Amino acid sequence: MPDVAGVVYLAIGIVVASTHGYLVAWNIPGNILEGLAAIVLWPLVAFFAVDLHTLIA
Repeated sequence: MPDVAGVVYLAIGIVVASTHGYLVAWNIPGNILEGLAAIVLWPLVAFFAVDLHTLIA
């Protein structure tokens, strides 16, 4: 059974990634990588304004 903290962490990551424009156009491999990275690294995106679009592209 998944840990509640892990589920909450991923749920917040999905919300942050979607509000910052990382969950669009999943038909391009680079966008998939950006989206997954934004979900996992959401504290950097939300709190430190790290732009994964420029880091990964």
